[in-house]
Amino acid sequence: MRQGVPRQIISMWFPRLSSDRALRGCRTDGPFAVTSKRNNAERIHCLNQAAEVVGLHRGMSFADARAFCPELVSRPGCPDADARFLEALRRHATRYCPWVGLDGSDGLVLDITGSVHLWGGPEGLLAEMRDWAGRAGIELATGLAHSRGAAWGLARFGRPGCGIADLPVEALRLDQGDIVALQRLGIRDVAGLQAVRRGPVARRLGRQVLMRLDQLTGDLPEPVTPKAEAPHFGIRLTLPEPIGLVDDLRMAIERLLDGLCDKLKAHEAGARQVTAILRRVDHGSQEIALRLATPMRDAQAILPLFDLRLGEVDAGFGIDRVRLVADQVEHLPLRQIGGLAEGADNLGVLISRLGTRLSLEAVQHFAPGDSHTPERGFAVLPAGGHPVLPQIGPPRPARRPRPIRLFAPEPLEGSGNAPPARFRWRGVPVTAERAEGPERLTPEWWREDVAVQPGLRDYWQVETDEGRRLWLFHAPREMAWFVQGEFG
Repeated sequence: MRQGVPRQIISMWFPRLSSDRALRGCRTDGPFAVTSKRNNAERIHCLNQAAEVVGLHRGMSFADARAFCPELVSRPGCPDADARFLEALRRHATRYCPWVGLDGSDGLVLDITGSVHLWGGPEGLLAEMRDWAGRAGIELATGLAHSRGAAWGLARFGRPGCGIADLPVEALRLDQGDIVALQRLGIRDVAGLQAVRRGPVARRLGRQVLMRLDQLTGDLPEPVTPKAEAPHFGIRLTLPEPIGLVDDLRMAIERLLDGLCDKLKAHEAGARQVTAILRRVDHGSQEIALRLATPMRDAQAILPLFDLRLGEVDAGFGIDRVRLVADQVEHLPLRQIGGLAEGADNLGVLISRLGTRLSLEAVQHFAPGDSHTPERGFAVLPAGGHPVLPQIGPPRPARRPRPIRLFAPEPLEGSGNAPPARFRWRGVPVTAERAEGPERLTPEWWREDVAVQPGLRDYWQVETDEGRRLWLFHAPREMAWFVQGEFG
């Protein structure tokens, strides 16, 4: 009750949500089914009415279904696409009332208390819902009651002229084990459960059964929680007169950037891509997509990046509307200004500026790799996706010194387990004066990569008479020597 007004709840159930969504892209009048893999077997997840007419049902093996109905048309299921489709239906249902929430993976729940009079009463609203679903090609079942549990049960198990007491125990939203236990006790419907004393039911089946019964009858309130709308990070400016000069476009984007960054800051978010959409008076449009190396919401740092692209704009007969949208947004919590974080921000601005000219994929950096093999000890990654952070404090000392220059292993002429006293490297004779080692490195046994050859290695640091310090290793499996690096 809300100030004397009885509560009214509508449950919208889409029994063929997956198949209705799939059929919107491939119309067919014959049997159709959506399949999913369960326990390493393809089974029917959802099907249309024509497939049920020929005897198919949910949970049936897909192989048996094809043998039973060779003309069956099928599509693999996509739970993510079904969730997006249900979200689109939820947004549409807000035209009936603002209090709309999700009810499982195939239903919606609406609290129409206070807004039902806008549709001529409950029957008028239900008729409007059924008419809309018929035009959209979506099968819909509805239930209207004074509680959420009763509306849910009427939508899925109700019949014409059916009341709450006539609903089966499956309408209580219980686990399958509790439903079977009630049926073994001879309780088939809600009326039978209400006729039994509550104490023995609670002791034998638990309080869950009585809680669902109270939610069905409305004795225990059950709220309808609407899903909060995701914030839209976009802002636009409609100009009274068309503009075309670069300075005018810059002023318009600067004005929009201030509002966009304020909205990002209010939600503790940062933009990874900002797009400026410029609409011309001839109804043409042009976009300027700006990719950022790190999440940013500083208007003074983003505006100079637009300056590099404004010269490419073809204004035509003039631009009368400018729209700024943050296409990709990431979480960016508030933090104290100054200190080490300021260095990371400046580096992100520098990478973004270079990426605007060259593309973010062209700006690369070295990242450490999780491997003992020197070739796998680092990786070259785009700086835009993995920004380089400034060094904080002194570098961590390595257990063994590593060469400044590292290159692919180059074979040498030599034998034995000790470094050769004389060898030729890159066409130049070299004499070893002092050697330190060995340091044995073993590749990961769980990784198979034929490009990393050979496997087990014994590394040596060799000082030569010519003043070079080389990093040599011996491969016992190959019985060969290689040079892989040079110290400074």
